[in-house]
Amino acid sequence: MLYHLLYPFHTEWFVFNVFKYITFRTIYATITALLLTMVLGPWFIRKVSELKMGEVIRNDGPQSHFQKKGTPTMGGILILGAVIFSTLLWANLTNPFIWTAIFIAVSFGTLGLVDDLRKLKRGKGISVRTKLVVQILVALIVSSYLTFFLRLDTHLYVPFLKNITPDLGWFFVIFALLVIVGTSNAVNLTDGLDGLAIGPTAIAFGTYLVFVYCTGHYKIAQYLQIPFIKGGGELAVFCGAMVGAGMGFLWYNTYPAQIFMGDVGSLALGASLGTIAVIAKQEIVLAIVGGVFVMETLSVIFQVASYRLRGKRIFRMAPLHHHFELKGWREPKIIVRFWIITILLALLTLSTLKLR
Repeated sequence: MLYHLLYPFHTEWFVFNVFKYITFRTIYATITALLLTMVLGPWFIRKVSELKMGEVIRNDGPQSHFQKKGTPTMGGILILGAVIFSTLLWANLTNPFIWTAIFIAVSFGTLGLVDDLRKLKRGKGISVRTKLVVQILVALIVSSYLTFFLRLDTHLYVPFLKNITPDLGWFFVIFALLVIVGTSNAVNLTDGLDGLAIGPTAIAFGTYLVFVYCTGHYKIAQYLQIPFIKGGGELAVFCGAMVGAGMGFLWYNTYPAQIFMGDVGSLALGASLGTIAVIAKQEIVLAIVGGVFVMETLSVIFQVASYRLRGKRIFRMAPLHHHFELKGWREPKIIVRFWIITILLALLTLSTLKLR
């Protein structure tokens, strides 16, 4: 919005020329989202508490979690509100990638909101099958739009192997769908401890901020030998807003949490991250920077498969963070160590820009 309102005046007042630069607008989108979540956080927590929207704790979880019953939830509304406002304020709104990112965040966020409300009213959310069907339909719309309308490159770029770029053709629609839905559910599974999901998510968005900026800059993309995505650099503003909102939310979500993000947050953030990875043509490295999400998801898959095939469990409890809880690790230790792992994986991911 500010880009469209103020940049046209740059011919008369040179100071307004700064609105042309994605870096400038990304920085201020990050700051705006951070301040919004921190300033509005106490008010939002108070309102949610007044409406008695407290977390519902499952009986089959660790006993230490029972004390969290009643903690205000659906903090994802605060995150998404800050992200959308900041993006609309600082981004170039003629860019179709910006609207794609907003659409996926709002769509998955709405699904999560309905799920959270049903849990509060009935003690049980939307069925897994229904939730998955809705996720697939929304992701199919987005992947089809990117492929057939925006003509996004359908090649698959493999890190470290610059000469291996298979063209997926129409199958890219299905591939992109799987990335978006898979990432959404992976973040949702990770959201089980105070600050465990939002920390790695903010780090991952920070990583992709660098990727989208590089892919959207012709000279940098050419120098790094990565695909050039015209207009893709504008998504740095969206990623910056996600980083800022994530850090602001973490102020209240850190142990012991004053509020949880709920499915409205985890589903939306995960789907948005997957979509950014698809647009940036860096889908494979998402498995690296999102290594914590991958471990959490695989722990559930292996646990279920092992129990059904052998009648034995691999972990004391899945997802993986519950396993460490039952081994006696204190919650803050698990959270911080998972953050450290994510930072290391983020650095490894960024190194792929040079190691082609």
